Amino acid sequence: MQSKQVSVFSLAVIVAALGYFVDIYDLLLFSIIRVKSLTDLGLNSDQIASKGLFIINVQMAGLLLGGILWGILGDKKGRLKVLYASIILYSLGNIANGFVQTVNQYAAVRFLTGLGLAGELGAGITLVTELLPKEKRGIGTSLVAGIGLTGAVVAFFFKEAFPWRTCYFIGGGLGFLLLMLRVGVLESGMFENIKHSNVSKGNFFMLFSTGKRLKKYLCSILIGLPTWYVIGILVTFSKEFGEKMGVVGKIDPGKAVMFAYAAISLGDIAVGLLSQSLKSRKKALYIFYAITAIGIVWFFNLGGQPVGSLYAACALVGFGTGFWAIFVTMAAEQFGTNIRATAATTVPNMVRGALILISILFTSLQSSAGYVKSGWITGIVVMVIGIVSTLLTEETFHKDLNYVEEEVAPGMP
Repeated sequence: MQSKQVSVFSLAVIVAALGYFVDIYDLLLFSIIRVKSLTDLGLNSDQIASKGLFIINVQMAGLLLGGILWGILGDKKGRLKVLYASIILYSLGNIANGFVQTVNQYAAVRFLTGLGLAGELGAGITLVTELLPKEKRGIGTSLVAGIGLTGAVVAFFFKEAFPWRTCYFIGGGLGFLLLMLRVGVLESGMFENIKHSNVSKGNFFMLFSTGKRLKKYLCSILIGLPTWYVIGILVTFSKEFGEKMGVVGKIDPGKAVMFAYAAISLGDIAVGLLSQSLKSRKKALYIFYAITAIGIVWFFNLGGQPVGSLYAACALVGFGTGFWAIFVTMAAEQFGTNIRATAATTVPNMVRGALILISILFTSLQSSAGYVKSGWITGIVVMVIGIVSTLLTEETFHKDLNYVEEEVAPGMP
C-alpha cells in the first residue's frame, strides 16, 4: 500500500506542517494585534474589549461555515484542491485586512479570512492520516501541529517589528508562497481509490444519518471545547483578566498568545509521542486535560503576582491544550474515506465556531458573577463537557482507515 511507503518527514507532511504554520499565523494575528489595531482605528479600552470579541466571533462564524464547505468539497473533489482554494481565499483576505478603516470592515474581512482558513487544517490532517501507516499517524499529525503552531510565535515577533497592517500583508504573502510549495504533493491514495466509484462522497448529512455516527461526530467536536476556551477567552483577554485580578505590571495580550502557542507547539509534539508510547489516543488526552485544569486553576489565582506569572500560566494552559493534533486525528479516524475530510474539516472549525457559544455563556454570567468568576464558571463547564465526551468516544489508535461509510436507507436505525 502507498501509506506504508510514506515517511513522517515526507513532502506531504512537511508541506502540511508549513500550511498549518501559515494558518495559525493568520488565525491568531488578530488576537495578537487586537489592541494595537483597534486603538489605531480610534477605539477606547472598553470598545477594544467588546468590539474585539465581536470581531473574533465573526471570524469564528466564517470558520464554522467554511469548515462545512471545504469539508464537503474535500471529499467530493479531493484533499489537494481544497488546500489550493482555501489558501488563495485566506491569502487575499489577509491582504485586504491591511486596508480596513472601520470595525465593520475589519469584521467582514476577518469573516472571509476565516472562511478560507477553515480548509487548511482538516484537509491537511486528512491527507496525512491517509498517506501514513497507522503506526505513524499520531506522530505525523503531531509534527504537523507542532511545527504549525509556531506560527503564532512568529506572528508575535512580527507584531513587535512591523506595523500591524504590514503583518497582515506578510500573512497574505506567506500564503501565496505556500501555494507554490503545494505543487508536487500527491493526492491521497485512499481518495483516489474511491474517486470514480458510486459511493456517496462528501455527504455532510451522513454524519447525522444514524445515532452512532451522530454520537461520534458530536463527541469529536465537544472533546475540543477546552482549546478555544483557553485561547479565545483566557489568553486573548488575559489583559482584562489580569487587570481585574490585580496582576502587577503591564500586560501584553500578544505576548500571552505567543507564550501560549509556543507551549501548545511543544504540547502537540509531546501528546503525539505520549499517545504512541501508551498506544492510546484517549489516555494521552486525559493526561493533557489534567494539565489544562491545573493551568486554569493557577490562572485564576494570580492576584497580586507579577505579570511574568500570568505569561507562565498562559504557557501551562497552552501546553495542556496541545492535544489539538490528537483531537483532530481522532476525528479523522472516526469516519470512512468518503466522509473523512468532511468530518476532519468540520470538527475543528465547529470547535472554533463554538467559541461564539462559549463567549455568550461567559458574557451572560458577568452581570451576576462578575468578569473573573464568569471565566471560572465557563472553564468548569467546558472541561466537564470535554471529559464526558472523551469517555463516550471510541479508541482509534489501531484503527484501519481504508473503508467507506455506507448510506442508510430511510427507516433503518
